[in-house]
Amino acid sequence: MIEIEKSSGNVYADLDNPDAGEMLVKARLATKIGEIIKHRHLTQQQAAEILGMPQPKLSGMLRGQFRGISEAKMLECLNRLGRDVQIVVRKASRARPGGRTSVVFA
Repeated sequence: MIEIEKSSGNVYADLDNPDAGEMLVKARLATKIGEIIKHRHLTQQQAAEILGMPQPKLSGMLRGQFRGISEAKMLECLNRLGRDVQIVVRKASRARPGGRTSVVFA
């Protein structure tokens, strides 16, 4: 019999990654950057020039290798791709002892 474990919604947390929250945020940002590049029919080289980063670094980011790329750089990439980024800070829910960071696309 195969055991099935329900996901927490964050694969990085499920794998006990100590930076699970940050990794999920970066994964969502990288996914959106990739979607925009695809929608605009840009090559990785064209996109890398727009984003101001070497093409191999962009390629790695789009494949989930974003440990060396800050969230700030990823937000800058979204700006360079013509997206507004809004950061909203609000009081955490009483149900949680601490705050959390999430990415919401409008």
